[in-house]
Amino acid sequence: MNDASSLLSEPLLRLGASAFTLGQVLLAAGTLALVLLVGLGWALWRSARARTAAAEEAAERTRAAEERMAGILQAQAEMKGSMGALADVFGARQAELTQSLGQRLDAMTGRIGQSMSEQARSTHDSLAKLQERLAVIDTAQGNIQSLAGQVVQLQAILSNKQTRGAFGQSRMEAIVADGLPMGAYEFQATLSNGSRPDCIVKMPNGAPALAIDAKFPLEAWNAIRAAESPDLQKAASQAFRRDIEVHIRDISEKYLLQGETQDTAFMFVPSESVFAEIHENFEALVQRAHRARVVIVSPSLLMLSIQVVQAILKDARMREQAHLIQGEVVRLMEDVGRLDERVRKLQTHFGQAAKDIDDILVSSSKVTKRGQKIEALEFAERTPDEQDGQGEAPARAGGRRTADSRTGQLRLRVVDEEG
Repeated sequence: MNDASSLLSEPLLRLGASAFTLGQVLLAAGTLALVLLVGLGWALWRSARARTAAAEEAAERTRAAEERMAGILQAQAEMKGSMGALADVFGARQAELTQSLGQRLDAMTGRIGQSMSEQARSTHDSLAKLQERLAVIDTAQGNIQSLAGQVVQLQAILSNKQTRGAFGQSRMEAIVADGLPMGAYEFQATLSNGSRPDCIVKMPNGAPALAIDAKFPLEAWNAIRAAESPDLQKAASQAFRRDIEVHIRDISEKYLLQGETQDTAFMFVPSESVFAEIHENFEALVQRAHRARVVIVSPSLLMLSIQVVQAILKDARMREQAHLIQGEVVRLMEDVGRLDERVRKLQTHFGQAAKDIDDILVSSSKVTKRGQKIEALEFAERTPDEQDGQGEAPARAGGRRTADSRTGQLRLRVVDEEG
């Protein structure tokens, strides 16, 4: 024991004036080792505590991530169901639209087909009429050859005074019969003085009848045309003037009866050339006929006069039926009013259909954009541009947004997680 104490008390290290024994050195080394052990333990304890905190924080983050992922999966499932319902609604609307467009296209196709059928029928009828006219032209061309022979026969007829008078009267009767209805004229009627004009035209409203007599001074006319010397031509002209004056006097004395016939009568000359000769070279005869209240008419002038009489008769019949015409006009205006109303309703229906199609296109565009965002997992709020112009913005409460459909069949909810 003493040896150990003496050993520990022996100086081991000398530094300058200070001497350090073995015991002091051992004590310092032990103290230093203890301090090192304490520091190492404290460092290990802090390291373990830090690892524990990191593990707890990692676990907390893992739990939060799992909860967020579960929320995302739930929202995705809800979104998928909502999209399925929306797809069903959109599919139904698209089917209705397709059916409506199909019906309209069928109706339009039917109308176009009917129009084409009518056009084809009209074209066929026109071709048939054209063929008939060509056949008539062929027949007329075949009759042209016989016309020359008939002209020769007509010349023979005109060379005879009695047959010539019948020809003039038949031509006058044809013009009158073609222009006036039955009952508005009478041929060879007997007047109160016993005279018989070739035709009388009955005027409306109890007015006196119009007398027409057919004259044809062909002999004197042919003599004028055949005269080779001035003396012969002068004699033929005087004979032609006498014949016309006799005809004018006979018509004025026989056919102008007060209260029974008009104050004016017609003298029908069934030759335009004779009528032109009278007005060109025999102006005195025309003036004398006017003073005698006799009007010289050619076939064209007689036809024009008959058309005037026809217009007068038609006007008289229209005045008699004015109340019926007025009633028909009133009913026509009623039909026009109903037609206008129905056309306006049809225009409104077409406008509404066009507006519905525009709304469907806008909705389909929005659904497409929303589907693209869902595919990219973009759950941001909708901008005011993306909101429907007729709906309201979805309400937000507690980090949730809901969107209700206008039909009440679809409800969409999106949960936003904060953290």
